[in-house]
Amino acid sequence: MARKHAQYGARRAAEATAAPRTATVEIELPAQAEAAESFGARTPTTEEIETNTFSGPITVPRREPLGDAGFGVHPLALGTGAFGWTLGREAAAEILDRFAGVGGNLVDTADSYAAGRSESILGDWMASRGARDRMRVITRIGRHPDHRGLAPRTIAAAVDDSLARLGTDRIDLLCFHGDDPTVPLEESLGAVDALIGAGKVLAIGASDFSPERLIEARVLAANGLPRFQALTTRYNLLERRAFEGAPELVAHAQGLAVLPHVALANGFLGGGVRRRSDIRRDARGERQARHLGRRGLRVLRALDEVAAAHGSVPAAVAIAWLLARPTVVAPVASASRPEQVDALVTAANLVLHRSEIVELDRASA
Repeated sequence: MARKHAQYGARRAAEATAAPRTATVEIELPAQAEAAESFGARTPTTEEIETNTFSGPITVPRREPLGDAGFGVHPLALGTGAFGWTLGREAAAEILDRFAGVGGNLVDTADSYAAGRSESILGDWMASRGARDRMRVITRIGRHPDHRGLAPRTIAAAVDDSLARLGTDRIDLLCFHGDDPTVPLEESLGAVDALIGAGKVLAIGASDFSPERLIEARVLAANGLPRFQALTTRYNLLERRAFEGAPELVAHAQGLAVLPHVALANGFLGGGVRRRSDIRRDARGERQARHLGRRGLRVLRALDEVAAAHGSVPAAVAIAWLLARPTVVAPVASASRPEQVDALVTAANLVLHRSEIVELDRASA
């Protein structure tokens, strides 16, 4: 990640010339590695991870560091927003099994997802599979009906409840689920400092914070309070403007690991919605309908072309485009069926050519 940040200035200026970050399950030949270095991409490496009760021996991309949190993560985070809402326990367990089986280790949840049921389902799965030590858990606090906001007592109570639902003694990355302007940021960070000291939280992140608040947080960190290690933000091929600019520059300057959520634009970038008759009559369908216009269809055509060239699928290409951004460490994407996990994880191995990135940039401009 340090290398990505070091090259960021030149890439940001050229915009469309950003070389993709790659991670493959194949060790590249020397000639391939030399070519990759000439484009500024790192040479892929692999590592073996031990067998557990729900999967055989597997080879996974080497983990990317999550800021300075002290641990590495797979370059794709599995979103669990549908767990306990549109997906029951059995369906969620099948998806988690597949994700862990292909080397995934980063799972994103929140105390407000399905009023806490998402955390409970994840916790039950980790307990039943003995998988806690192999997974890295992100959870967000601040929007649960019983624990709204970021007051110190609210944070402490929310974390204790999340730990109980997750069936664990620590949260790997605790994110503030949005800003709370009614509480001084110093007090919120102070509350997390106590939780870190107690071993309940390993690292802290921000979700959809403004550049100004990120800068304020860094000033407070310079005076001894915990430092944000990650930024989760809404970012995908169809929703670029809110992040590209000041937020992206601040994330780069602070060395934040960016974790784009809604990475597939509520599933639209998967390519299954091309006409009005494809839209489901539910909340997800309504969100997808917003993108069903000339620009959205133009982006889908560009994704189709790139996917065909790689023998891949549009969703994997959309994730690979995000991974080519210098500050992005792991996009957050959801799956409703186990086979969708396979397609998403291939994005970590997908090397986009510069011309393909340029074409996707143009189509989504």
